[in-house]
Amino acid sequence: MQYKSQAVAKPYFIAAIALFIGQIVFGAILGLQYVVGDFLFPEIPFNVARMVHTNLLIIWLLFGFMGAAYYMVPEETETELYSPKLAIILFWVFLAASVLTIIGYLAVPYATLAEMTGNDLLPTMGREFLEQPTITKIGIVIVCLGLLFNISMTALKGRKTAIIMVMILGLWGLALFFLFAFYNPVNLVLDKYFWWWVVHMWVEGVWELILGSILAFVLIKMTGVDREIIEKWLYVIIAMALISGIIGTGHHYFWIGTPDYWQWWGSIFSAIEPIPFFMMVIFAFNMVNKRKRDHPNKAAMLWAIGTPVMAFLGAGVWGFMHTLAPVNYFTHGSQITAAHGHMAFYGAYVMVVLAIISYAMPILRGRAAANSRKSQVVEMWSFWLMTVSMVFITLFLTGAGILQVWLQRISEAPMGFMVVQDKIAIFYWMREVAGIIFLLGLILYVISFFVGGEEETIS
Repeated sequence: MQYKSQAVAKPYFIAAIALFIGQIVFGAILGLQYVVGDFLFPEIPFNVARMVHTNLLIIWLLFGFMGAAYYMVPEETETELYSPKLAIILFWVFLAASVLTIIGYLAVPYATLAEMTGNDLLPTMGREFLEQPTITKIGIVIVCLGLLFNISMTALKGRKTAIIMVMILGLWGLALFFLFAFYNPVNLVLDKYFWWWVVHMWVEGVWELILGSILAFVLIKMTGVDREIIEKWLYVIIAMALISGIIGTGHHYFWIGTPDYWQWWGSIFSAIEPIPFFMMVIFAFNMVNKRKRDHPNKAAMLWAIGTPVMAFLGAGVWGFMHTLAPVNYFTHGSQITAAHGHMAFYGAYVMVVLAIISYAMPILRGRAAANSRKSQVVEMWSFWLMTVSMVFITLFLTGAGILQVWLQRISEAPMGFMVVQDKIAIFYWMREVAGIIFLLGLILYVISFFVGGEEETIS
C-alpha cells in the first residue's frame, strides 16, 4: 500500500542524484589535477576541489538517507507521516544551506569564508570532512532534529517494526555523533581523537544501521520473504556492526599520541569489522534464493544484491588489508587508504541509496511497480559501468599505494614524496579514465528514468 505522504521523499531523491553528479564531476577534476597540477588553477585549487568533492559526498548521501526514511516510515508504520509540510520545509533549508556552502567554498578563500560566517565566535572549521561553516553545521543539526521529530512522532502513532526501529536508531546516532563537530579543542591529539567520533562513528557505526534497515526493507518488498526471517538477520548484523565498529575506532588512534593499548584494541576489533559485511552478503543472497515473488524491478534487485558484495570488498577486504597496527605503520595515509575509502563508500552507502531510489522512484512517479524493461536495461548498464569502473579505480589506487609505500617508506633508499608521485603517475592516469567511465555510468542512471516503454507490474 502506498501512502500519500511518501511523496515527500521524491525531492530528496532528486536532490541526492543532482548532488551526486556534482561530486563525481569534482572527482574527475581532482583526478586530473593529480597529473596536471595547474589544471583549472587558480580558479579551482586542489584543496578547494577536494573539499567540494568530499562535502558533496556527505551531503548527497544524507539527502538519500532522509528520502529513504520519509519513504520507508509511512509504509513500515502503516500510517501517514506526522508532518509532510515540515519534511518539505527542511528539504529546502538543507538544500539552500548545502548549495550556499559549496558556492562559498568556490567563490571566496576559505579564511574569508570563516570570517564571514562567524567562525571566530564558535570555531569549528578547518578540519577534514568537517570544513562546513559553523552556521551550516547549526543548520544540519536543525534539519536532523526536525527529521528525527517527524519520523519519531510517526513511529509512535503507528506500527513498530524492527526495520524502522533500526533506521531511527541509526538516524539518532547520526545526529548525536555529529555534535562532536562543534568540539574543537586546542590540543591536537584531543582534536583528532574526538574528530573520529564523527567521521568513524558515522561511516563504521550508525550509518551501517541505516544501510541495514534500507537493505532489509528493499529485500522484504522485492522477495516477499517473511519479515521475521529478515528481521532476525538484521538484528545479528547490526549487533556485530556496532560491537566491532565502536571499539574498532581504535584503528584511527594508532599514531596520534594516544596510549599504546589502542594498537591492540584497534587491531583486534577492526579485524572483526569485515564479519558483519560478510554476513550481509550471505543474508542478501539467502533472501533472494528464498524469494516468494518475482519482482519486475530487476534493476533495483541488482543494486540491492550488489550492495553487500561491494561493501564487503571495499569496507571488509580492503579495510582489513591495512587495519592491523604493524601494517598500518607503513600504509597509513597512503593511496591504499584512498582505495579502501572509494570502494567502501561506493559499496556500503552509494549503492544502497541508489537501490532505494531505483525501487521507490517508479512507484512515486505513478508506476505500478517498476520502470519499463528498456529503462531497466539502461539502468543495469549504468550499474555495471559504475561498479566495474569503481573496481578499477580501487585496483589502480591500490597499485599506486603499494608502490608509494615501498619507494617512500620501506626502501633502503627512500625517495621524496613528489618524486614518488611522479613515478606512480601512470596509476593516476588510469584512475582518471576509470573515473570518466564512472561518470558516464551515472549519466546513464539518470537517463534511465526518462526512457519510455510499457511499465512493469507485479504478476
